[in-house]
Amino acid sequence: MIAIVIGFALQAATADSVASALRARDQRLLNAIASGDRATWDAALASDAQYIDENGVVFTRADFLKSLEPLPPNISGHLDIVDYRVQIDGDTALVVHRDDEFEDFHGHSLKASYLMSETWLRRKGDWRLALVHAYVVATDPPEITLPPAKLDDYVGRYSAAPDLTWIVRREGDRLLGGADGRTPLKVESQDVLFVPGHPRERRIFLRTPEGRVSGFLWRREGEEVLWQRLP
Repeated sequence: MIAIVIGFALQAATADSVASALRARDQRLLNAIASGDRATWDAALASDAQYIDENGVVFTRADFLKSLEPLPPNISGHLDIVDYRVQIDGDTALVVHRDDEFEDFHGHSLKASYLMSETWLRRKGDWRLALVHAYVVATDPPEITLPPAKLDDYVGRYSAAPDLTWIVRREGDRLLGGADGRTPLKVESQDVLFVPGHPRERRIFLRTPEGRVSGFLWRREGEEVLWQRLP
């Protein structure tokens, strides 16, 4: 029994050690992006590594290394790991880490967050990065305030199919929408509305030549569905 307990303890200690080492390497890799440090990435990537960036572009090892360039003049920034999770199975380590980006863009402060999923493989005793998939954590846009009279322009019932109805109603100084008209609806800009917590979607309202709202386009990932206003 004692041997089993000691074995589990050693296993856990080894896993913690690997996780700590990989996190340190990942932070060095993130630091190397702004400076275009290809050598650091070259030392970490497996010979057959692939990198999928936040725009969905799949890079081979050679293409990714070639894409690394120092940030242009008047642009600086850094990425910090804020959450790191590792699952080890033999010579394979599956990693997910969340990173916060801070960028100075010609004197303007910009922020973003990324989720990185990685596959590390232990080859000849050394951990090598075989696969990276970067994902931008989408956030809601800033909202603006419109007077109640302007909000009333959007109030009504809309349909995209006989079995699809969307209701927009005003409650005081806010809009509610949805099949039951209970979901908060925010204004990004005039005639562009969004549901909080769904930053990949927009509802773009359409108007007749006379200025009356006639429907809206539900847009997601560049695809659109037309919802027409019901009488």
